[in-house]
Amino acid sequence: MKRKDDWIEKLYIKEYFKSKDFYWENDKVVMTEEYHIKRGSCCGGGCKHCPFWPPHVKLNKELRSDIYNSNEKSN
Repeated sequence: MKRKDDWIEKLYIKEYFKSKDFYWENDKVVMTEEYHIKRGSCCGGGCKHCPFWPPHVKLNKELRSDIYNSNEKSN
């Protein structure tokens, strides 16, 4: 049985996911654009920072043109 006031578990999860790949917004984990690019394809979940074009299409691997162009310049 899971307790509703399990602050220790919440704290553990927040500390575990401290990275530039995720951040917390209204008690939900939000994946960053960098995470999605490292992942390599769209999950189709309607993510806030989806870097793929067209967005939110599962298994799509084509990056948006603004991201693709900036990655080319940095290489």
